[in-house]
Amino acid sequence: MSSLTNLIPDSAIALDVDATTWQSAIRASGALLEKAGTVTAHYTDLMIQSVEEHGPYIVLTPGFALAHARPDPSVQQTSLSFARLATPVNFGSAKNDPVTIVMSLAATDATAHQKALAALAGVLSDAASRVALDTATSDQEIREILSGKKLPSEAASAHTSHQGSTLASTEQQAPPTKEELASAPASKGHILCVCGNGVGSSLFLKSTLEKVLVAWGWDPFIDVEATDTISAKGKAGSSDFVLTSRAIAETLGDLGVAVEVINDFTSTQELDGVLRRRYAV
Repeated sequence: MSSLTNLIPDSAIALDVDATTWQSAIRASGALLEKAGTVTAHYTDLMIQSVEEHGPYIVLTPGFALAHARPDPSVQQTSLSFARLATPVNFGSAKNDPVTIVMSLAATDATAHQKALAALAGVLSDAASRVALDTATSDQEIREILSGKKLPSEAASAHTSHQGSTLASTEQQAPPTKEELASAPASKGHILCVCGNGVGSSLFLKSTLEKVLVAWGWDPFIDVEATDTISAKGKAGSSDFVLTSRAIAETLGDLGVAVEVINDFTSTQELDGVLRRRYAV
């Protein structure tokens, strides 16, 4: 299995979970990690406190939240849980509510799980996989979807029936030409992705942005860094601009550089548009 599914303990997937508030949804997802023995109950409290402090920045894409907190002694092992809610719950995200899937991330450090989050971003950005996560009927099906294996037939059918509109909505422009690259405004060669803790949402956003830079052929020239709100204040000055969620943007204050709000952290199209505007290509 992929590094993504390897991080999900056997007992850390639950379907049709009862929750009526965002707090109870996070508690249900965190309880799966507590049951698996990879975190203590204190870590679940920290995940809730993080949203109370920074707002619903963990709602990364429509219907999906990645609950997490900073690395803490209450984390015994880097791990992920998957909870699909019986009834959608509002987290306070104007663009991405209501949430149907809550995954909890517990990390022992800031970077070891980066590949797993990149894989997760890839799954969530694929329309068929996203439908499949909402319709799967067993833990095993969820694991197969997250590992990139064949999708359940009903999800494949749903994707096929909507394929035309999906492709049209996600189609991107051609990468910039060499002439456009040469005429782009001077760059410091650095973009900062910011979230509350620097270990979850920002790494997720970093992964999606790097896909666009690779497609453009700009990846050798622009470094992407993920960081937290505190560190961002000292690092922003060396960046071309900052990418973050609306909830985090409202707490950052004046960083001395432009702050771009990203609504869907899985959308290469949205990030493509930001890069074209910022670099005038």
